[in-house]
Amino acid sequence: QVQLVESGGGLVQAGGSLRLSCAASRRTFRDYAGGWFRQAPGKEREYVARISAGDGYTDYGDSVKGRFTLSKDNAKNTMTLQMNSLKPEDTAVYYCATSVDSGAVWSTDWRDWGQWGQGTQVTVSS
Repeated sequence: QVQLVESGGGLVQAGGSLRLSCAASRRTFRDYAGGWFRQAPGKEREYVARISAGDGYTDYGDSVKGRFTLSKDNAKNTMTLQMNSLKPEDTAVYYCATSVDSGAVWSTDWRDWGQWGQGTQVTVSS
């Protein structure tokens, strides 16, 4: 099993930036895809971004495309989500995810991912 721990959330004004990190307890992102999802109060968990195993191909949800950048460091077992030009509608709890038990996962549906961090709060004020 693998444990994921997010960090880097906080309060920022609209137009500002935050960087979220996800640390895995063992070698993970070299062999398995990683993803970020978010959940605002009263809303369903929403896909944000994903990064492939190996060479790190990235994909983004439409609402964050062009503003967020996902990267990883295989040697450190970490993923980093750089969030720029933040908007109040980006306010949510952000979760990182992977799936080491289900084979290759490359899905925008949060239900397909098996391992989750505890989440980190991002609040963007207007």
